Amino acid sequence: MTTSLVLPRGAVIGIFGGGQLGRMLSLAAARLGFKTHIFAPDEDCPASQFAWRHTKAEYEDMAAVKAFSKSVDVITYEFENIPTTTVIEASPGAPVLPPIEALHNGQDRLTEKTFISKTAGVPVAPFYPVNNEYDAKRALKMLGGKCVIKTRRLGYDGKGQVIASSEAEAMAGTKSLGNLPCIAEGFIPFKREVSIVCARNRHGDTAAYPLIENEHKNHILHKSVCPAAGDNGNARALAFKILEALDYVGVLAVEFFELEDGSLLVNEIAPRVHNSGHWTQDAGCTDQFELHIRAIAGWPLGDTQPKFRVEMTNLLGDDVDRIPELSADPAIKFHLYGKAEARNGRKMGHINRIIA
Repeated sequence: MTTSLVLPRGAVIGIFGGGQLGRMLSLAAARLGFKTHIFAPDEDCPASQFAWRHTKAEYEDMAAVKAFSKSVDVITYEFENIPTTTVIEASPGAPVLPPIEALHNGQDRLTEKTFISKTAGVPVAPFYPVNNEYDAKRALKMLGGKCVIKTRRLGYDGKGQVIASSEAEAMAGTKSLGNLPCIAEGFIPFKREVSIVCARNRHGDTAAYPLIENEHKNHILHKSVCPAAGDNGNARALAFKILEALDYVGVLAVEFFELEDGSLLVNEIAPRVHNSGHWTQDAGCTDQFELHIRAIAGWPLGDTQPKFRVEMTNLLGDDVDRIPELSADPAIKFHLYGKAEARNGRKMGHINRIIA
C-alpha cells in the first residue's frame, strides 16, 4: 500500500460496488494506468467485466473486507448505500475517498439536509423529522399544507416518498412507508431541476462542469443537457461550499431546484459519480469518471469545460432494443452497461447525442 498523496502508475484502486458506475470508473482507471479491484456480492456484475480483480463477498463479511482493503492503495465507492461499518472496517487498510463523513451524510436525508443547511450554509427546502403519523400531521401544518414525506434512508428514483396535501394523506403516507424514520420537506414549485457535477482532489484543488439541466420521468432521470441555459455560476459556488465543508475528495453531484426567481435550493447530494454527468464522456473534456480517478489519485483535475453541447438520455428496460435504429444517427454515442436482463425501469445504458 502506498501512503503518497499521488498514486504511482500501476497502483490498485479498490471500488465498493459492482454496477455501471464501477464499470465506467474501471475503464477510466485503466486508461490512466491504474488497476481496479471490485468488491461486490454479485458474480457477473457490470464492473467485474472490466476490473483487474473482483472479490465476490457480502458487505457484511468483515474478513473479506479487511483482506480487500490490504490489497489496494486507495478505496472508493460507486453508490452511497455501502454500510458505513464496512467502510470503517476497511479504512485502516487504505484511505477511503470520498471521506466516510460524506458517505454517512449521503445515507440519511435528515442528516444530509441538516449538514448542507447548518454546516455548509447552503439553502435547502424547509424540512422536519417525522417519526410517526402525528409528526407527519404536525409537519404538514408547519410546511404550509403540502409536503413531500420521504424515508430517511435507502430511497432512490422516487422510491420511498409520498406527496401529502391533507392531514389524512400525511398520516396515511407515513403509514404506507412502513412507519420508518422519515423527513418531511416543503413542496417546492420549481421552474426546473438542475445539477452541478464537481470535484476536489487530495491537494484541495477544485473543478466543476457547467450547469446541467435534468428531465425526470416517473421519478427516474430521463435526460440531461449540458451546458444548460442561464448558468450564472451560483450553483458552482454553492457546490464548492459543500465540497469544502466535507473536506471532500472525489466527484460530487449536487442536485438543485431552480425557482422562478432564479434562486437555487439543494434537493440532494450524491457522494460519487452521477447519472447527470454521463454526458461528459462525449463532450470533448475530461469525463466525470476520469475526473474522479484523478481526484482520488492526487492528480491535477483536468479540463472540465465541454467542447460540445451534449444531451444524455438513459436507456431503460427495452429501450436498449432500439440501438440498431438509433445507430443511424451519427451524432449518437452508445454506452451499454453489460446487464443481461432488461427489466422495466432498469438502467441498461445511455446515449449521448452531440447537439452543438
